[in-house]
Amino acid sequence: QVQLVESGGGSVQAGGSLRLSCAVSEYTRGRYCVAWFRQAPGEEREGVATRHSDGYTTYRDSVKGRFTISKDNAKSTLYLQMNSLKPEDTAMYYCAAGGFGSTFCLFFSSSYNYWGQGTQVTVSS
Repeated sequence: QVQLVESGGGSVQAGGSLRLSCAVSEYTRGRYCVAWFRQAPGEEREGVATRHSDGYTTYRDSVKGRFTISKDNAKSTLYLQMNSLKPEDTAMYYCAAGGFGSTFCLFFSSSYNYWGQGTQVTVSS
């Protein structure tokens, strides 16, 4: 059973930065995906960034060049560095793990088996 615990959310002004962390209880062997999703009130959950165990990363278009997903294996922690934040980035952010055995990672939430509890990010204009 993989457990995920997010931290690092908060309130910032537009243009500011935040770094989200996700402590992962264990990583599986073989191929897998880890990802960050977000969900704003009244909106569907959407994928923000994914990282395959092979190191390949993907980003949704609206965050490319601003967000960076990374993983520290020694600390068993997944990160999301968010720069140049915009009010439209306001949402609850979730880390997720899944896609075991997959060749590539998807932005579909149904592809992920394990989820954290979420951390709130609020960006004011």
